[in-house]
Amino acid sequence: FPEMLSNPKLVLAHGTLRVVMKQNVTLSCLSESGSPPVRYTLFKHNQQVSALNRSDSTPALFPLTISSASDLGEYKCKAEYNISTGGKYSNSLNFTLLEPISKPVLSSPTSHAKKGQNVTLSCLSENGSLPITYLFFKGTQNISPQKTMQKREAAVIFLFINSLSDFGTYKCKANNSVPNNSKYSNAFNFTLAEERSHSQPLIISLGLILLLLIIGLALAIPFFIIPLYKASE
Repeated sequence: FPEMLSNPKLVLAHGTLRVVMKQNVTLSCLSESGSPPVRYTLFKHNQQVSALNRSDSTPALFPLTISSASDLGEYKCKAEYNISTGGKYSNSLNFTLLEPISKPVLSSPTSHAKKGQNVTLSCLSENGSLPITYLFFKGTQNISPQKTMQKREAAVIFLFINSLSDFGTYKCKANNSVPNNSKYSNAFNFTLAEERSHSQPLIISLGLILLLLIIGLALAIPFFIIPLYKASE
């Protein structure tokens, strides 16, 4: 009688468990104890995908292409002798889909700033598999260490507007585990806020006083100036 089969081990021979659409992967199934020949069958959600007969002690290799959402989920393999009615099942492996990131949005609570002011910039990709890594740029120069966000929340940096050179074009870049999927944000510019002159409040105050004098004079004409003029005739 053949040696008793051990539970086979299902492992990745090529690729990763976190996949993108149209990605090729290969699963390997092998019982470490047992006498060949052995029949290996791959199942997805308990439905047979493929079967191979091995006449030696090498693993059965199952190439797969993840082409739709139905290709995700749990995979198992079964090892059995052709002459037996039973079989041993492996551990399970689960594929999950990596979602490409969307174009990040760069924003700030204010678009107007003046020299000596602290400002913030926020960068967020609303779609894409986590974690997401963000980088901030002024022109083509990186202005911050990369920030890796484990949650769906914006990466934020703080800036000090020190000179007119700080009123440039800012952008951010986002990427995740999906290969070749970096995305750049919209451009953001701070504009220089006009600073009020110290003499402006004084000019406004003098103008209001002059206006009040004119209104007072206009009100005084019917009650004081006209009666005095008539009395003098």
